[in-house]
Amino acid sequence: MKSRFIQNGYFLLLTFVTGLFYFCFYLVSLVFSFTLSFTVVGIPLVIRVLQTTTRFIQYERIQTKIYTDISTDSYNSGINTDTSDWAQVKFELTNRRNWSAVFWLMQKFVIGILSLISAVIFYVMPLLFLLAPLLYRYIDVNILFIQVDTFAKSLLVMFMGLVITIISIKIVDGLAKKIGGYTYSMIKQLNR
Repeated sequence: MKSRFIQNGYFLLLTFVTGLFYFCFYLVSLVFSFTLSFTVVGIPLVIRVLQTTTRFIQYERIQTKIYTDISTDSYNSGINTDTSDWAQVKFELTNRRNWSAVFWLMQKFVIGILSLISAVIFYVMPLLFLLAPLLYRYIDVNILFIQVDTFAKSLLVMFMGLVITIISIKIVDGLAKKIGGYTYSMIKQLNR
């Protein structure tokens, strides 16, 4: 149970990092490549950026399976490589699945921010509560407008931290499964 709680914490932090990466990567690379689209370089850059969605979605599948044990179908990007270059360019630019994949991956940024906030609430806050007997002499601790300035009050805060940790284990497990469900839904929608 303890290792699962820690593994879910890693998953929440990894969700934030990957969501931030996807958002920044697609925002910067698509704006940059569309800006250069009037030159010969821009359109191939757009195509290369759109082709990254397959790898990122496969990474999301693996990450979800490892951390949440939710299995998803494999993602078929629908790339047809036996056509001419211009037909491939037209296919990539007009393929709805590519743009949907970019949208789904960029939405992970919002989920990542919520994951980071949840990690702070469900991991850092209980830890600080549990360390209250050690910290109350060195740091001014106020919990719900109560000044923690005695050892008895710090023990009460430590007990609150223990209760919050027990509650957090269940909440974080459900939250990790919801995030895994997002990946499952994303792949299901994209495979239609």
